[in-house]
Amino acid sequence: MNNLITLILVALCVAGVSVILTIFILKSKYDKRLSDFQDSVLKKQRDEVQNIYQTMRAWRHDYHNHMQSIKALIEMDKMKELSEYLDNLEKDLDSIDIAIRTGNVGLDAILSSKVSIARKNNIEVNCTAKVPQNLSVGDVHLCAIVGNLMDNAIEACEKMKVDAGGAGAEGLAAPRFIRVYIGVFKSQLYISVTNSTKEKKRRRLSELVTSKLGEHGFGLRRIDKIAEKYDGYVNRKNEPGVFATEVMLPL
Repeated sequence: MNNLITLILVALCVAGVSVILTIFILKSKYDKRLSDFQDSVLKKQRDEVQNIYQTMRAWRHDYHNHMQSIKALIEMDKMKELSEYLDNLEKDLDSIDIAIRTGNVGLDAILSSKVSIARKNNIEVNCTAKVPQNLSVGDVHLCAIVGNLMDNAIEACEKMKVDAGGAGAEGLAAPRFIRVYIGVFKSQLYISVTNSTKEKKRRRLSELVTSKLGEHGFGLRRIDKIAEKYDGYVNRKNEPGVFATEVMLPL
């Protein structure tokens, strides 16, 4: 009898140690994946800031050349050519001016960097964003939501090949676009990001979420966790060729 009790106790101890070791191993793996994810996010943000910096340096360098050309046209009294030159310069400036003013400095920075990356990859972006000065959600959490939404939208667009595989019935390449709207709706902060995708048929949302592995899985869970923290709401919708995410957060 004593031997049986001893064996049971030993078995329980072994089982307990196994459970603890399993939890420790799983936690270590999760911490490693989370660390890798954070490192990739920081690298991506650094690259985005570097992209904006290089763009601004290029325009600063070109400024003197533009001024010399304008002065030369004025001296030669070529007003028509000058007008055309200024029109082209204005169009070029419009394509470079990605500064987005939402009323929140952190959101301005994250949106500007993401829009810059999207346009650099030939993705059409339409962004309307305005937020109140006083928000219940913290700046870091707000930027995390918007940053992850934009990252997923950009990647979905980048997967759309500009070839026969992405062409429509008339042989035209499928458009790559992102639509962003952030504002106040029914006393809540409303965030909507819609993007084109290569998906030609509707898929179950559970299938879409579980198919997002690696950093995308962390990004999706990050959005859900932050919304849950603030008693918010996340709604994902997908139709052939289009994916949309809506996030509602109490003010």
